Amino acid sequence: MLDFAAQYEAFRRRDPAWDGIVFVAVKTTGVYCRPVCRARTPLARNVSFYRSAAAAERAGFRPCLRCRPETAPFCPAWKGTKTTVERALTLIEGGALDRGNIEQLAQRLGVGSRHLSRLFAEYLDASPLQVALSLRVRRAKRLLDGTDLPMRLVAERAGFSSARRLNAAFTRLYGRPPSAIRKPASSKTRTI
Repeated sequence: MLDFAAQYEAFRRRDPAWDGIVFVAVKTTGVYCRPVCRARTPLARNVSFYRSAAAAERAGFRPCLRCRPETAPFCPAWKGTKTTVERALTLIEGGALDRGNIEQLAQRLGVGSRHLSRLFAEYLDASPLQVALSLRVRRAKRLLDGTDLPMRLVAERAGFSSARRLNAAFTRLYGRPPSAIRKPASSKTRTI
């Protein structure tokens, strides 16, 4: 971080390059702001700088109602509903829909299942189940390419409920069963 004088000068100029990088707390009001806030610039002796909104809040300052610093760039709230989709994708990659359903996933995210489906349609043009299926197929294809595991184990490790579901997904996507996609055994290593 730069020294206090450089930070204060950037704050005084309302420099947008600092927005989301530094937060300005005013000791006399107990409020913290973004550097671009249009409120009157306080005296330097009444100002402290923090690297995050959370750090300013931990120090006892409350967010400014004018510039809403908790929604500064690089904060999750800045990205809005996209953050919910990103969190859902992380959970899906971790197998949330392999072991549960959309309602349980939506509940973990604090939204309704219909709203979650709408967000996926808006940002990804696919449903959460379609994304999960795509990830399962990708995991299965990696296992088929790199191992000589039986189809039952490939299906299980990829997140399919059965080998029949694995076969159906591959047939629908590739027009052939997973056994036709498997590479010759000489180029693989057995992993169990």
